[in-house]
Amino acid sequence: MAEKAKKEKREFYIPRINRERNLYGSEFEVKLRNELSQKAIAKECADWIRQKARFKSNVTNEAMSGFMNIQANTDNTYFPMNGFTTVDLGCEKGNNIYNIVNKFDAPFSTEYIKIFNALWNDKEKLNDITEQIIENISTVYRENSPDFIYFVTLYNIFNEFLEDISEDVLPNEQTGFKSSVIWNKLYNFQQDAALAIINKLEKYNGCILADSVGLGKTFTALAVIKYYENRNRSVLVLCPKKLSDNWVTFRSNLLNNPIAKDRLR
Repeated sequence: MAEKAKKEKREFYIPRINRERNLYGSEFEVKLRNELSQKAIAKECADWIRQKARFKSNVTNEAMSGFMNIQANTDNTYFPMNGFTTVDLGCEKGNNIYNIVNKFDAPFSTEYIKIFNALWNDKEKLNDITEQIIENISTVYRENSPDFIYFVTLYNIFNEFLEDISEDVLPNEQTGFKSSVIWNKLYNFQQDAALAIINKLEKYNGCILADSVGLGKTFTALAVIKYYENRNRSVLVLCPKKLSDNWVTFRSNLLNNPIAKDRLR
């Protein structure tokens, strides 16, 4: 008889004491429970940086060995410094077999401070990026407009399709369809829809225009028809019987046809 393993409910939660040992980041951050405090923490962090911190980035291709200077009652330098964590600072043991951090007192630490000051004030080697860091952190708690959120949502949904667009599937403007009467009656969003429809037809041999009622799907479709007729292609329109008079109007030379000059077939 096969023995069944006991099912256990697992909660991925790192105790607070372990989290506080990490001064900057942890490999377990993505597994922490969401306490909806991200915005408050980000705002507090950005305010703290504005008051007490400056960040500069190495703009050269030259390597820089990390070290930390602490100027309090006495000047101390810690070297080497690879990262700003409790392990790299030498406060606790990590996954390394050994992690040696040397502490230098004055007068040895004074030489490191001179090196730091000379480098910190060299604008050709270091670029101040404090504002960029504050800007990135501020995006976490800043209230964004609905338009911006809508744009970001659409981009993340469709960005992989945007990368696939090439000239082979883009509408050929040499057909003159943008000079047609129907094209110039479209709003910008209808023109964008018509171009997208042509792109999908060329690439996937099909497309569905699912705009809401009143957004002019018929006129958008007429622009697509005009494009293919300019390419000497035949277009078949299938519609409910009650709408047949409308479509007949658009292809007829009648006074109530607003696009009669386009002479749709």
